[in-house]
Amino acid sequence: MASFKIKGGNKLNGELFPQGAKNEALQILCAVLLTSEEVTVKNIPDILDVNNLINLIDSMGVKVTRLNHADYIFKAEHINQDYLLSKEFKDQSARLRGSVMLLGPLLARFKKAFIPAPGGDKIGRRRLDTHFIGFEKLGAEFKYNSLENVYSVEAGNLKGDYMLLDEASVTGTANILMAAVMAEGKTTIYNAACEPYLQQLCKMLISMGAKINGVGSNLLLIDGVNELKGCTHTIMPDMIEVGSFIGLAAMTKSEITIKNVNMNDLGMIPKAFKNLGIKVEQIENDIFIPAHENYEIETFIDGSIMTIADAPWPGLTPDILSVILVCATQAKGSVLIHQKMFESRLFFVDKLIDMGAKIILCDPHRATVIGLNNEISLRSATMTSPDIRAGIALLIAALSAEGTSIIHNIEQIDRGYQNIDQRLNALGAQIERL
Repeated sequence: MASFKIKGGNKLNGELFPQGAKNEALQILCAVLLTSEEVTVKNIPDILDVNNLINLIDSMGVKVTRLNHADYIFKAEHINQDYLLSKEFKDQSARLRGSVMLLGPLLARFKKAFIPAPGGDKIGRRRLDTHFIGFEKLGAEFKYNSLENVYSVEAGNLKGDYMLLDEASVTGTANILMAAVMAEGKTTIYNAACEPYLQQLCKMLISMGAKINGVGSNLLLIDGVNELKGCTHTIMPDMIEVGSFIGLAAMTKSEITIKNVNMNDLGMIPKAFKNLGIKVEQIENDIFIPAHENYEIETFIDGSIMTIADAPWPGLTPDILSVILVCATQAKGSVLIHQKMFESRLFFVDKLIDMGAKIILCDPHRATVIGLNNEISLRSATMTSPDIRAGIALLIAALSAEGTSIIHNIEQIDRGYQNIDQRLNALGAQIERL
């Protein structure tokens, strides 16, 4: 288990180029299985989760050609179906949450798919019912082998249908969409997720020959096609990393420019930081965060305490709430953070409390933060990262704290953030990888 040793209290200065979006990359990499032709994907982030998925599809028989550090060519001409039943495949895919999105493309192209219960973050229950109910609506038969903990779906012929998803699941919508684009007839997906990652997947599928209407809305209309062709696709900047950099700048009183990012692609993230009193400026194609000696949390019009909560897109993504919470610890004022989706994601606040933050964990979903107004710095601590987003939040806290902190289990951070120590050290941080 690797660790970070962080000397806090340094102001950073300079430019950061955001990596490609992790959540989009996981969808796009699964979609390459939909065609036997070459698919070129650009701006792939060099992070653990994505690299594990690339290794997995390579083991399945996809020809993988790396053009440079971020661009690849994939050719899924020959897929080894027997490999899907092997112990090696089960071990590889069980460690990766994104592997569940292999089901839709495999079902569409090969009429059957197998996957073990996937892994990923330990942030609470993330059920897969939406995925399999959708596949069943398309005519697939779902089975679960409880002894081997393996899911399977099989269909002689997928047929389009109307479905109302029981939740606007991003991965569920992506999975069902990738199956539906090659199903016979018309498919209607209502209450579909419409996150930018999903919109990007739709654009890629359309460039491959899919017929999809309603992109960007919660109502997707798909006319099935017999086959898809190759394409070239560029992954958008990771809005969660951009949000993390905004929080980092505010907490360390740093002046940072985030390059080549459109504010409109960030949804509610800039507004959430504005609610904390943090200024975010768009300058041409870049985002500029000035140094903040102090920032004050807004209140509602009636003077009541601000609440910041996650919601399905275009609401605030839950992946940024950990960073929002950390930033609130040094703001002036109080805020209620409401994490609606995952029941374990706020449990990392005990580590912030150990660092001197004033936080009341109301229940598994809500925490009240009483800001210190930068009058008292957080103190250094030794801690362990429980998941990707808590990991980056703890790193931001450590960079702002007095003294030297240690963060263990940084593999969790590496799953979502590319060479984060090297990139921040180039701006003046002092992070040592142990």
